[in-house]
Amino acid sequence: MGKPLRFKNMITSKPTDGEDDTTNEALNMSQRLARKRLMRKLAPKIKIGRERAKRRMPDMARFKRRSQKAARNFFLKKLSKGVSKGELPMQKRMELEKRLEKPAMKKRIEMLSKRLLKDVRKKEMDRRKQK
Repeated sequence: MGKPLRFKNMITSKPTDGEDDTTNEALNMSQRLARKRLMRKLAPKIKIGRERAKRRMPDMARFKRRSQKAARNFFLKKLSKGVSKGELPMQKRMELEKRLEKPAMKKRIEMLSKRLLKDVRKKEMDRRKQK
């Protein structure tokens, strides 16, 4: 057996023979519950990784991902009439996610994320100044 993976390598490592590498498909209920158990087990490692990442300055790719997430949340909130994603029932959440994946919506998300990029960077700079 090889050396155990470090936290940073868990994210970038390739799946082994027994693991499934399909990440772009929606999970069914049993898969979702299995993922819940796995994440509960990995929670302490994820927490340590999050604290370490907080100390590092994010690169441009991370800023782009953050701005894209902010844009998605903006449109999700708009489609759900102001209700946050966490408060929505699972069925409604899945329906809204499907609507966000449509090409017209993706284009709008992309355009908004470009505009939000400077705001996301500014927010990070302000967070660093407050330390």
